[in-house]
Amino acid sequence: MGYLGELISIGVAFSWTATALLSEFGSKRLGNLPLNVLRMALALLFSVVLFMVVVGSPLPAGGTMEAYGWMLLSGLVGYVIGDFCLFQCYIIIGSRYGQLFMTLAPLAAALMAWITLGQEMKGMSILAMLVTLAGISISVLGRGEHHKVALKLPLSGVLFAIGAALCQGIGLVLSKIGMDHYDTTQIPAWLVPFSANFFRCIAGIIGFTLLLYVREGFAPLREAIHDRKGMTVATATTIFGPFVGVGFSLMAVQYTSAGIASTLMALTPIIIILPSRWLFHQPITWRTVVGAVISVIGVSLFFLG
Repeated sequence: MGYLGELISIGVAFSWTATALLSEFGSKRLGNLPLNVLRMALALLFSVVLFMVVVGSPLPAGGTMEAYGWMLLSGLVGYVIGDFCLFQCYIIIGSRYGQLFMTLAPLAAALMAWITLGQEMKGMSILAMLVTLAGISISVLGRGEHHKVALKLPLSGVLFAIGAALCQGIGLVLSKIGMDHYDTTQIPAWLVPFSANFFRCIAGIIGFTLLLYVREGFAPLREAIHDRKGMTVATATTIFGPFVGVGFSLMAVQYTSAGIASTLMALTPIIIILPSRWLFHQPITWRTVVGAVISVIGVSLFFLG
């Protein structure tokens, strides 16, 4: 089928938009940590069902201990640290701005790949970083007192958003290293991302459960489980996010170039503008739109340059 990879990539962008909006609502209703524990548990359950249907086993073959180790590390960085920061920024500054800052993830991935994999940092990559930073700056900076430039958002939310983007980029590179250790003669190539994500979720549920126990105890989790609307949101967030979204984002690059797939999937900061206006009554300004567009252009330069 022509343009299958492109269609998957656009679908992932919409999937991540739904995830961001649902996560903002769910985080404010259930709390950051209870929602993340539920997401990881549901993602593991969905993965086991998928493996049973496809390969007849709750765990697919093909991975080495080295692969599992890298995926667990990726889950620790990308899910436990990254998603904790991401969901916290959703609570403070909202999903629209959170997704805008996530355009920094390719910057983090490029730097991580340069450090760990020896991949060359080209001039176009540096230009892409500057363009992305310019787009974010246009959206979040404004005129303050005495005509000085001031940050329009709470600093804590911005720092959580930056931390989330850095962890996502680093986690992506760690996932790439882990998936390179899979034997595709023992597992269908399209199933490798789902298998890899399964082990990322194991690290996620362990990490989030420990954080929840230390910070709040398990009472908030019990309350969340009995919250019917909250559980519906958690289930939908899981389907669109760590199950379908992550799996299909890794699948997209199998059917089209990584540059085209990554650029199309990076449309989320633009797609989310209207839904966030309808759902959370966030105003739309020219700075918001222009900044988001410039940030997405910056992301495209990473992969198309």
